[in-house]
Amino acid sequence: MRKISAMLLVSATALLYPVASQAAAAAPPVYKQRGAPIERRVQDLVGRMTVEEKARQLDMYPGTDVVDKISGTHALPGAHVDAGKMTKSLGAAGVGSIHDLYADAALSNEIQRWVIGHNRLGIPALFIEEGLHGFANSYQDGTLYPQSINLAATWNPDLARRTAAGIAAEARSSGVHMLLGPVLDVARDPRWGRVEEDFGEDPYLTGELGAAYVHGMQGDSLDTDHTVISEPKHFAGHGSPEGGLNTAPVHAGEREIRTVMLRSFEPAIRRSHAMGVMVAYHEIDGIPCTANSWLLTDVLRKEWGFQGFVLADLGAIRYLYDTHDLAATPGDAVRIALTAGVDMQFYDFDHATFQNAIISGVRTGSLAPAVLDRAVSRVLRAKFALGLFDHPYVDTKLAPKVMRSPAYLATTLQSSRQSLCLLKNDNALLPLAKTLKKITVIGPNAATAQTGDYTPPLANVRFVTVLDGVKSLVSAGTEVVYDDGNNIDAAVAKARGADAVLLCLGERQGISGEGSDRSSLGLPDRQQELLEAVTAAGAPTVLVLQNGRPLALPWAAEHVPAILEAWYPGERGGQAIAETLFGDNNPSGRLPISFPRSIGALPDFYNYDRNKRNHYIDADPAPLFPFGHGLSYTTFQYSSLTAAASAPGKPLDVAVSVTVANTGARAGDEVVQLYLKPSVSSVVTPEKALKGFRRITLKAGEKRRVTFHLTSYELEVWNMQRKWSVESGDYSVTVGGSSKEGGVTQFSLRAPVAPGQGGVITLSPRQSTLSGPSIRLAEEVGREFIGYWDNPVAGASWIVHIPKAGRYQVGADYSTQNWPTSFDVIAAGKKLSSGSIKSSGWTDYKHIDLGAIAFPAAGVYPVSIQAHDSKTFQGLNIGTVTLTPAK
Repeated sequence: MRKISAMLLVSATALLYPVASQAAAAAPPVYKQRGAPIERRVQDLVGRMTVEEKARQLDMYPGTDVVDKISGTHALPGAHVDAGKMTKSLGAAGVGSIHDLYADAALSNEIQRWVIGHNRLGIPALFIEEGLHGFANSYQDGTLYPQSINLAATWNPDLARRTAAGIAAEARSSGVHMLLGPVLDVARDPRWGRVEEDFGEDPYLTGELGAAYVHGMQGDSLDTDHTVISEPKHFAGHGSPEGGLNTAPVHAGEREIRTVMLRSFEPAIRRSHAMGVMVAYHEIDGIPCTANSWLLTDVLRKEWGFQGFVLADLGAIRYLYDTHDLAATPGDAVRIALTAGVDMQFYDFDHATFQNAIISGVRTGSLAPAVLDRAVSRVLRAKFALGLFDHPYVDTKLAPKVMRSPAYLATTLQSSRQSLCLLKNDNALLPLAKTLKKITVIGPNAATAQTGDYTPPLANVRFVTVLDGVKSLVSAGTEVVYDDGNNIDAAVAKARGADAVLLCLGERQGISGEGSDRSSLGLPDRQQELLEAVTAAGAPTVLVLQNGRPLALPWAAEHVPAILEAWYPGERGGQAIAETLFGDNNPSGRLPISFPRSIGALPDFYNYDRNKRNHYIDADPAPLFPFGHGLSYTTFQYSSLTAAASAPGKPLDVAVSVTVANTGARAGDEVVQLYLKPSVSSVVTPEKALKGFRRITLKAGEKRRVTFHLTSYELEVWNMQRKWSVESGDYSVTVGGSSKEGGVTQFSLRAPVAPGQGGVITLSPRQSTLSGPSIRLAEEVGREFIGYWDNPVAGASWIVHIPKAGRYQVGADYSTQNWPTSFDVIAAGKKLSSGSIKSSGWTDYKHIDLGAIAFPAAGVYPVSIQAHDSKTFQGLNIGTVTLTPAK
């Protein structure tokens, strides 16, 4: 790619036209011009910065360095800027980011004004905070949503999007610009304490939910009053540590890394364009992630086109020096990490050590100036994308309207309801009648709301417990008896004679969450003893679990008639649990992670490689409850499963259809799950792998035809040549209600296979079918550079689903430089030409309307871009192609 230096152009113009030069000198610098493309603003600003100022942009400062009243990580009400602290810590060099503050809008504005007014170039600060499943500042409570594992159990990407959008809006109204989440590690060892923060054990489910979550948090633009940068973590492989111990090494080859551990992140980067990524602590095959240029540069940026910045996990750069022993000095650790692709430290070293390592490295030649400029540009790009240079302050009237709005409270309750997994229900014990004479509620989780790790402090929010929920729903004539279970004999006495016993067990914070890894997966403390004693009392017993990881519960699975898994269901979890127990809510959650029979059965994920054939001689190898499992108060039946592949040589599309019927007496939600297995492949592939899912609601007696479209993204494998490839051959498709059930059919792919994603555009869309009515075939960040297309023969193509027949107006955003060129958009047998295109500058996108194309019927079509004349074609950036129903 060739570029013309903006500085050279300015210099030449000044020599030839001194009057114009004087006028230009009076104009604001490019980086302060709102209408200028972001890349030009970034380049202009970096060119004006000293090495010291650049180093400062890569550093993070805590709230204790900037305000006068703070307790730990939270500013106290009444806090203000401490000018003495800020002068001492920041001076006139500016700041990259501020963390652990949780200010309100007024305090955020006060700090931002000081930062902008006291650094030479007026560079604003980036405020970063936590917000994994809810956000609150020190002055106002936010909405607390269920934990991430609950969101995974909903199998509902739209709910993930709405959850993230609510958290982002509350955070941005407080002055926060970036939140540290979601966690997209594939959780393959339930001993690991951070399972509760994940979306489960499957890369496809995690990838789809992660993409939706990031899109909800970032929206279509970061330059708003309700969106923030989303920062997926921990990149990569963090969820498969040795022994289930947090930050322990990960033992995996490139194929497993790519097909499992990176696959969960890829949609969030390529499809939803996350502008932040947190790099993990651990090592993979002896290379720490913070020093892994293949991971952070080759894959993340060159292959996926990541445009944001990489933040170290807290202390992860320091690990290179004091844990991994990869660096002889702290300065070496800093320079190794920056060179590999890390852009900002997270309290790794004190500020002087970190910044001096950069400054001395540039001066001595141990750190290339280009590496420093690269990292600084990435941080500044994020600040420009957020609009911080143009409108850095927050509307102080916004937060009271946004925080805990009715819409967000409704979303958190809906998420709680949809996340509950009914694991067992012998003889239809559930739902219970609200008119029972006596219900006994027992256990440590009965009157205590378990919300999980990374719960923000909420001073004025009353969490709904299971006991609260039960009391609110039963009839006036029902006696509700409570016992905390500490005295087992007393609990048994209260259970005797009850019409139903609700035994509320599970985990509490401190034995689940970050740093809370376990060597066993049974019920903690004396809960197993309590479970057996109460069950033996003879009353109909329901086990209600609240926990952050799957538990090994073989005794309960055999002896307890009903088991409801609630995970950590948020501030209104007790209401959702009670509604489900009494039938007001039909359970519809599905397990995002398998429940093992014992600790010795680990690892126990469903998508194991086929050579895992041998069994333990003393145990059943099957999971206690499999991935995707979940019962309902109604029944569903599957029929008429079909699979049809596109013809050889045509863009790849496999249409898989099935009829789902609600055969019960009440409405319910089913999660239709599609699993794929190639009969033969060039490398070992899983026994089965999730490649599609759909959550649907059916009335009693209703039927629906559900269709999936498998593209290259779902079918490709990482082959022996270390390339993604869709291989010809026979495939089995299973569609049903869990990973262990469903109908099976086959389809065949015959060479040549056209994968439906052409060209050498860096970010050609490798994703599921796109659908209308207004279709955007986009791989861009805002309107910035996305990739260089210089192969007129290959072109680029997408698979789109046209929802109904009609004429669609075709448009395109493009950029080019120096060379007149033209391109064609081809679809439904028609070719639309752009005509001759004039130079626009590589990051200066122009829109062109190409005309309309008539699609004769609803269905799947390839849409491609090709050079109009390959002989004169020089190169092109493609931003967005749009198909909009023509008026």
